[in-house]
Amino acid sequence: MQKKSQKLKLLNQRFQLVRWVVLFVLSVFFVGSIYLIAQAQMADVGKLSEQLAKPTVIYDKNGAQAGELADQKGNQVSLTKVSANLKNAVLSTEDRNFYHEHGFSIKGYARAIWLFLRNKLTGRNYISGGGSTITEQLAKNAYLGQEQTISRKFKELYLAIEIEKHYTKDQILSMYLNSSYFGHNIYGVQDAAEGYFGVSAENLSVSQAASIAGMLANPTLYDPTRYLQYATARRDTVLQNMVANKKLAQINATSLEKSKIVAKNPSVSHSTNYQYPWFFDSVIDEAISKYHLTETEIMNRGYQIYTTLDQTDQKNLQNDYNNSYLFPVENDQSASIALDAKTGGVLAVIGGRGKHIFRGFNRAIQARRSPGSLIKPLVVYAPALSRGYSSTSMFPNSPITFSGNYRPSNALGFQSTSVSMATAITDSYNVPAVYLLNKIGVKTGYEYAKKFGLPVTKSDENLSLALGGMKSGVSPQEMAQAYTTFANSGKMSTAHYITKIVDATGHVVVSRPNISQKQVISKTVATQMTNMMFGVYEDGTGAAAAPYGYKVAGKTGTTEDVDNPGILYASKDLWAAAYTPDLVVVSWQGYDVSTSGKTLPTYISQSLGPLFKIQAEQLIANSAQSSFSSSTSAASATSWLHKWQQFFTGIGQSGQKIGQQLSGAGQKISDSWDNFSKFIQDHLNQ
Repeated sequence: MQKKSQKLKLLNQRFQLVRWVVLFVLSVFFVGSIYLIAQAQMADVGKLSEQLAKPTVIYDKNGAQAGELADQKGNQVSLTKVSANLKNAVLSTEDRNFYHEHGFSIKGYARAIWLFLRNKLTGRNYISGGGSTITEQLAKNAYLGQEQTISRKFKELYLAIEIEKHYTKDQILSMYLNSSYFGHNIYGVQDAAEGYFGVSAENLSVSQAASIAGMLANPTLYDPTRYLQYATARRDTVLQNMVANKKLAQINATSLEKSKIVAKNPSVSHSTNYQYPWFFDSVIDEAISKYHLTETEIMNRGYQIYTTLDQTDQKNLQNDYNNSYLFPVENDQSASIALDAKTGGVLAVIGGRGKHIFRGFNRAIQARRSPGSLIKPLVVYAPALSRGYSSTSMFPNSPITFSGNYRPSNALGFQSTSVSMATAITDSYNVPAVYLLNKIGVKTGYEYAKKFGLPVTKSDENLSLALGGMKSGVSPQEMAQAYTTFANSGKMSTAHYITKIVDATGHVVVSRPNISQKQVISKTVATQMTNMMFGVYEDGTGAAAAPYGYKVAGKTGTTEDVDNPGILYASKDLWAAAYTPDLVVVSWQGYDVSTSGKTLPTYISQSLGPLFKIQAEQLIANSAQSSFSSSTSAASATSWLHKWQQFFTGIGQSGQKIGQQLSGAGQKISDSWDNFSKFIQDHLNQ
């Protein structure tokens, strides 16, 4: 009796366990269903017909149409204008029960789950296929992309059910036929019929219809202009499917199988265009990263995307990058970006030289390179001014060994007696920058790097940061964004491309750009930095890249090529940044991968100079050409002080050489001048 009682107790425990397992599974299913239903409803499939018929249009900063993202919007035709041969071929091959099901196939999902479980056991996280219905294929094409996962399969199911609620079977079939891809950048059966066979979709023969229907499975492999053997075999399979579906007699199918597919190489001209590829790529990337749209949605949903694009600037930059004369160094790479100084809106962008690849590597945004001296104003000089230093503060300019046995040197080994901050910036001396960072504290420079939006890591918190030493580097866009601070009275604006997004029905998806502005430095410090950085393009390191006839401030940067130690003064990265009150432009030049024998000259006139000079001239000419009126007088005074300082410093240096009897006289003169210049500078800044 006791054993029987124990057995019943054990059985009851097992039963309770089964109940909990069933409850858990049902709960997961319930929660998952709620989520997927919500996702399907959020997709707003009631607007799908309009979205598929309209291309995604890009507008520039003035609201003028700049181009279209979706070249796949082919010529739309009603179902009544599609050959019965094609409809029969598609239905027989893709979904014979289309008109009798509710958008999904139970057998198809059972197969999908089985394939998923089988692949899981073999270590693969995808399904090999699942017999999607035409409605599910439409949902996949419009919303989900081509990844083969079980989660995507269930999203596809709920979207298909939602589509079936809003559209008739004929409407669904029409949308599917008009949006399917057929290779050679051809979308829709009308363009496929004209492109491959020179006839309208209404006049396709049985053989032609079978060929087009066969391409739905794999438009590349079954392309009759490339792989005739595979295309023929696929056509014959479709013909037999039509026979099995009682849409074609076997005798007719056998006869057609003996015929050769005669197709022409399609050349379909769309009215749509992707004429600003680097900018449009960036728009897509931002829509995905900031506004959580998918590429499939962006390319298929018929959005109107308003941007910061200046078409004149973009055209000019594209022409410049196609001009080999502007690239003295053979086979190097480059990137450029121009921002609105006040808003951070990207006016134009180029992500590289050579053939563009859709959403390929964009060096203006994705490259991570050492900024070299371009970082000095951000992590050394602006922080120092905020802590009481001035443009006339003097710093040593000969090699010094710092803690950790760090001993930086100037470019080309140059050294001299002490120089002012203004001179150190103009001539881009390294020793004063490291010396000053050591004085204000490495942590201070590191914190300012973060304030300026630079992607520094804790390992970058060392003295080499003054010269651009970073673990991962920065992109041209990040540097341009940081330099808006100097052009915009100390306020930095987020670099961005999109200002508004409207869907195909007129609903505003994005009303305002997801950007911010923050005061990084004071207006006084920004003005002082601008005054000193005028000298870079007047008679400093950027003189060979200075835009003719225009006043700009900015900085250049160079990094040493340690991979080519045998080449004297070899450079790895070259940078130039310039700005006016209206815009900021930054360009980078170098090699994607540094290898032996590939190097750049140190002098900007032999490398980046020609390109940057032309770009800056074009950009400024197309801008409002606002003057530096608020800082011109201060700049002139600073220049005057700088000249007199050099004069008295020269006297001091000569005095030190006169003899023992005048020992120390030069230093006294120099000290007196420091006190006098600080007094004048303080009054100028009031």
